[in-house]
Amino acid sequence: MSTLYNIIEEQRYTLLEIEELGGELTPELEERLEIQSHQLQNKSIAYLEVIKSKEMFNTTIESEIKRLQAIKKQNDNLVSRLKDNLLNAVKTFGEYESGLNKFSSRKSQLIIVEDVNALPKEYKVVKVTEAADKIALKKAIQSGKEIDGVSLINNYNLKIN
Repeated sequence: MSTLYNIIEEQRYTLLEIEELGGELTPELEERLEIQSHQLQNKSIAYLEVIKSKEMFNTTIESEIKRLQAIKKQNDNLVSRLKDNLLNAVKTFGEYESGLNKFSSRKSQLIIVEDVNALPKEYKVVKVTEAADKIALKKAIQSGKEIDGVSLINNYNLKIN
């Protein structure tokens, strides 16, 4: 059983032989090309079956992830409600113990800023990040400009109809 890589290499080798013969196609070479074409079709169908199977499996995984995230959200909401109920009990009855557990509260503080832009400069932190303008770079290179450290690479993506 040939791999797709082997089929491609055999095709290249056969085409080189045809080129070395000045483009003459012998019956043996013609038969080899036909066999390679048949092998390519069979192997491509096998690859496509694996691709479709894995894509369906990934879809199943994504659905399971969403289902588990929904369960986690329900649990988080339940835990939050139960903690709020316990806090209300502490506020109502004060600190108390139940078995080895002690229920009490602690104070914390939180700063809420409604509009960062309205703050005086000494109370702001400025974060600066630089990123390449890839759209402008692509247009510049396509128009013939050379920019050090930038190159345009053509990718070929599989299209199955």
